[in-house]
Amino acid sequence: MLVTPSQLRANLYNLLDEVLKTGIPLDIKRNGEILHIIADKKPSKLAQIKAKVITNACDDELINTQWDKAWKPYI
Repeated sequence: MLVTPSQLRANLYNLLDEVLKTGIPLDIKRNGEILHIIADKKPSKLAQIKAKVITNACDDELINTQWDKAWKPYI
């Protein structure tokens, strides 16, 4: 992500939090030069996975079905 110093000043904490959350470096363009802000450690991809929210009875039925009794392999 490329920002100007003015944009950095206006959103400093949000931009820094985004770098920490995503691991994507922040580039600042000043006087034709590029500066980089990078996280020391990349965030875990597993930590970014969000749990699925059960939204209806069908999802709950699928989760709680005993598939070992219902499933019959092709023989």
